Amino acid sequence: MKLHMQILIALGLGIKRNWHIFSGIILGIIVGILLNKHHVPYAEHILMFMGQVFIRLIQMVVMPLVVSAIIIGITSVGDNEQLGKFGKKMVIYYGIITSAAVAIGAALALFFKPGEGVSHYIMQNAAADVQASVATAMAQQEGHISHMILDFIPNNPFSAFAHGNMVAIIVFVVIFAIALARVGDVNRPLVSFFESVFAATMKITDWIMVLAAPGIFALTASAVSSFGTGIFSSISKYLFVLMIGFAIQLFVVYPLFLKFFSKISAVTLFSAVAEAMMVAFGTASSSATLPLTIACCEKRGISHKICSFVLPLGATLNMDGTALLQVVAVIFLAQAYGVPLDLFFIIEICVLAMIASSTSAGIPGAALITLALILNGMGLSPEQLVAGFAFLFTIERVTDMMRTLLNVTSDTVVAAAIADNEGEINYELFNNPANYEDITS
Repeated sequence: MKLHMQILIALGLGIKRNWHIFSGIILGIIVGILLNKHHVPYAEHILMFMGQVFIRLIQMVVMPLVVSAIIIGITSVGDNEQLGKFGKKMVIYYGIITSAAVAIGAALALFFKPGEGVSHYIMQNAAADVQASVATAMAQQEGHISHMILDFIPNNPFSAFAHGNMVAIIVFVVIFAIALARVGDVNRPLVSFFESVFAATMKITDWIMVLAAPGIFALTASAVSSFGTGIFSSISKYLFVLMIGFAIQLFVVYPLFLKFFSKISAVTLFSAVAEAMMVAFGTASSSATLPLTIACCEKRGISHKICSFVLPLGATLNMDGTALLQVVAVIFLAQAYGVPLDLFFIIEICVLAMIASSTSAGIPGAALITLALILNGMGLSPEQLVAGFAFLFTIERVTDMMRTLLNVTSDTVVAAAIADNEGEINYELFNNPANYEDITS
């Protein structure tokens, strides 16, 4: 099938699966335009309240989702032979790809400055409040790198949990999870508990996503009623930056990575996993796509040993598309609110984005859910940036579909590279698309 037909099918699939989200956006635009022209008492306050409820519900699940995801991800690797043979290489490869993603996102956002186009929509008192909060947080860190690093290590983990210090929480949870992985089967009761927490949190997230359509409707309508239709021409630069960044990652970074670390052709790999890429785009969920991703790789020549180890962990921990989006989104918000961006600040955003992306669930909307972690590192909370979040949520579903395609594709890139390195790939099958089995068989 021709590439343009695959893209059209993916777009159709995405619209079909997410019709309620797109309906909420369209209805929000219509209502926003009407309210912008005809004042209705309390309407804007009601819409703003609905939008804030949606954002607070998203914030509510961040901590249990992050903690349980890290513990499950690390303990699932454990201390077996696979950890020594494949694990280190997998971590290095994922680190290289994600580092490239955040560097590309930061460079494009700083060059094109997408946030400056919406800065005139932000209320001066809100911008001043954000600038003061960031300045305070940065002043506490600047020139005191050792103190900042010490703050990453909680002297009282329970205090870190109580105050929502996400970076300190993650440091503690990672250390705790590694310890759980090393103690053997005695960890099962506690790991089972966190598996239950993760499952319950995912269920809560599903419930919250039921409110995605009215929540995004409220945020869109509120933004359009306050700022007019000019918001879309202003937000278009943000979307343009993301599309350029995603394209560079897909068509430049992945092929170069495969060229340097394996003998595999990117064109051949993309052909082998095309179905998974298209479904990832349509569903905006790497977790939902995982069975198909594994099937594509196994039935096209990559061994079950590699697929069963690398791909599930990748769907949990490797989110380079999410990291790229989060870096661009945070820099966009900083530019919109007039927050100065120095080198130290940019590096901190990139590092926090790599951490936040690895804790994102493989579900629609996860990128903006864990954005709170990065903002926390900047001394901010989503409540201070409601107007800015309204911009992001207006096109969130489209960007979510694109970043998920990257997340799933990068998982297959790393799996293919490790399979090539370890002699765990059937080249006779992999290099001959005519011999591929039907994925549904």
